[in-house]
Amino acid sequence: MQGTVATFDPTSRSGTLLLDDGTELAFDAPAFDASGLRKLRLGQRVAIEAGADGHVRQVRIPGVD
Repeated sequence: MQGTVATFDPTSRSGTLLLDDGTELAFDAPAFDASGLRKLRLGQRVAIEAGADGHVRQVRIPGVD
């Protein structure tokens, strides 16, 4: 699943994403930390890995493994 960063708070390491289908989805610090990223910028394209419960488990840059 992919979308763009709508908000990101570097202090809490959490934010919201606007998915390609128009849905807004929040992510928390553990999902950001799992990515290994150091920061995100507004409007940046990201891919997410979500659990069966819909909770975001990882936010990552598409094509970067």
